[in-house]
Amino acid sequence: MAGNSIVNMFKIKELRSRLLFTLLILAVFRMGSVLTIPGIDANVLLSYFDELARQNKNAFASYMDFFVGGAFSNFSIFMLGVMPYISTQIIMQLAVIIFPSLKRVAEEDGGQRKIAMWTRVGTIFVCLLQSYAVTVYASSIPNSIIIENRIAFRMLAMITVTTGSMVTIWLGDQITSRGIGNGISMMIFAGIVARLPSAVVELGRKIVAGDVQLVFAIIVLVMFIGIIALVVYEESGERKIPVHYAKRVVGRKMYGGQNTYIPFKINPSNVIPLIFASSLLTFPIQLIQMFGSNQNSARWVARLASFLTPNGVWYNILLVILIVFFAYFYTQVTLNPTEIAKNIRENGGSIPGVRTDKTEEYLQRILNRLILPGAIFLCVIAILPTFIQTIFRFPQSIAMLMGGTSLIIMVGVDLDTMSQVEALLKMHHHDGLTTKGRIRRSRSL
Repeated sequence: MAGNSIVNMFKIKELRSRLLFTLLILAVFRMGSVLTIPGIDANVLLSYFDELARQNKNAFASYMDFFVGGAFSNFSIFMLGVMPYISTQIIMQLAVIIFPSLKRVAEEDGGQRKIAMWTRVGTIFVCLLQSYAVTVYASSIPNSIIIENRIAFRMLAMITVTTGSMVTIWLGDQITSRGIGNGISMMIFAGIVARLPSAVVELGRKIVAGDVQLVFAIIVLVMFIGIIALVVYEESGERKIPVHYAKRVVGRKMYGGQNTYIPFKINPSNVIPLIFASSLLTFPIQLIQMFGSNQNSARWVARLASFLTPNGVWYNILLVILIVFFAYFYTQVTLNPTEIAKNIRENGGSIPGVRTDKTEEYLQRILNRLILPGAIFLCVIAILPTFIQTIFRFPQSIAMLMGGTSLIIMVGVDLDTMSQVEALLKMHHHDGLTTKGRIRRSRSL
């Protein structure tokens, strides 16, 4: 019975070991998120960010903490998380499309392994740049640095933060190969979930203090539940394209003669555009905000920093543009209509009612009809925290967890993990996690 699924999960040796290994890696990640880098006074940081929170001026810190579960405000060894890797991955994927030589390398035997290696090397350079920006930001916090030699502090901090980010990526790879779920997505998921208890406590304090009306809190909670239902429905929905394979004789055996379908999800790219857009915005915003906080910085840097405030109008406009762009970009890369049509023709298949030479055009038209509504749905969810913060006067740390990127990532990663667990349960002849139907696997990084 489905009610015994939790018990069955720990009865199966392979599944039990994968679950425990995943929990162990996530525990290591969370412990590293509270270890402050050498040369930083943790008490000064705590007082500084608490004061910013009281003045409602911690938009940037809250934005960075959102992805790493509070590791940024702690100035921990994992304060950059996996964002540098995702930013580098985006740049590399764009480069493969733009430069024919890289595309040829990617298509060669073992080419993807080379691209992955170059991505990791590029991640090191991105981490060094971002870690230097971190040291500049730390210098702007009074009495936060306890090492008198600033050059020594910057070198130590850059090496520590860069190493911490690469260790985080390695931990994610270990989850992917030996645990449950996609490792990189699980790291982001763990950081978001870690912020939930503190957000609930803070919301309770705001309600008691009268800063947030109880009626508004109930309205937002109902919206939160409704949006979760919509996200689950959207993740589960798909458009099935029927494909008929003609009969063909090879030797004495007959092949084909069957009907199948190509499943296209309502939102083919899933949560990837949100993660890509948020990560790509994180990089310049981090640099601008940190260098702009320096008193000696140019005025235009400071103005650009205020212009790209994470909860500002222009930030949300850029976020929407990037989400739509990556929705089309990622779908075209992963679900290339040309390749799909070629495979159908080579295997003697055809789509009923569609000429063989028009298969590619038909698939492209179907994808275009799916991508745009899916991208618009993601955009609405992404900018929801801004409306919650503006209309209901919720703090940013709470609003970001009640909707937006966090909600889609949590639901998407959870569905992906549950689908893997269910597949392992059924492989060992146990009931799945649901009594009816099945959990469709989402697309992860």
